Amino acid sequence: MSQPAFGKMLQQLVDLGVIELQTKPLDDQIERRLKKFWEQAPCPECGDPSIQTWPSSNRVICRSCGFKPVCTYGTPFHEKHLTTGEVLLAFILYADTLLSISKIATLLDRAYKTVYYAIREVEAAVQRGFPVVWNQFQQEIDGPVQIDESSSVCSGYKGQDPPRDSRHRGGSSRSGRSRWRGRHGDQITLVAACRDVLRVVHGQLGISYETDLDPVIQEAEDLSQPLGEVWTDGLQAYRQMEYTHQIVVHDETYVSPDGVHINQVECLFSLIKPWLRKFRGLSKHGLEQAAHTFGIIRSLNLAGASLVSVIDCLAMGAFPSST
Repeated sequence: MSQPAFGKMLQQLVDLGVIELQTKPLDDQIERRLKKFWEQAPCPECGDPSIQTWPSSNRVICRSCGFKPVCTYGTPFHEKHLTTGEVLLAFILYADTLLSISKIATLLDRAYKTVYYAIREVEAAVQRGFPVVWNQFQQEIDGPVQIDESSSVCSGYKGQDPPRDSRHRGGSSRSGRSRWRGRHGDQITLVAACRDVLRVVHGQLGISYETDLDPVIQEAEDLSQPLGEVWTDGLQAYRQMEYTHQIVVHDETYVSPDGVHINQVECLFSLIKPWLRKFRGLSKHGLEQAAHTFGIIRSLNLAGASLVSVIDCLAMGAFPSST
């Protein structure tokens, strides 16, 4: 199987010793941040907010009931065949580079399933914790919200039992996802909203205001300030909006005489589509989740957030009561 140039060359640099992956600093950073959350969280056994931590130990203890777990207890870092630093590194490489999970597994010299399941747990926790973290560090965001949609093909039956064989997936009779081209019914619509540095991306079947557009607009509003104005192209589904709504008609121009455009969100799609192609096919659920993750990491990057913010998203997802 051929390898993407970036993944193959990066692996060769590691093999030659030019690049050495040192995750110990990440291990230490994660431990320090998790202990801070434990100090503010109630005990998971008795509910008493009396957790004590020590700089020299990776364990915490409840002074009320004596419960003494490791600081990673209840988080995606717990009981993995990866160090905490490797778990975080794997997720960052997945979410912020063009490396596929198989290439990340090779880079870390770990089994594919070990890396895959670790990334999925981290992804779910980051999505749970992101709204709280975003609200804490990001200044107020206002101005118009740009909305647009773009179709993408998903492996609609991937993971189902029984799956479709290759001939019924619209591709060659020979095995391999790379030969699949998709067919009617395997289209999913990516709907995105851009507001300053905030990027919200959802994936849905079809395109309608209630099921596709409203959730994206609502999330953009929840993560920023009340919406004042929404900018879109002339898609029929947008006309049901209850918000102040400005339209740019692309058959006439890309920027209206009043300055209305959706260039930011179209730029976002030009970035997310190459990123999605590295997976060589995603199920509907996988595509929705991946697109949402891309929007989160893109927002953190544009806002100038550090890796600590990603750790905090994980901790917020694990310790919601400490917020």
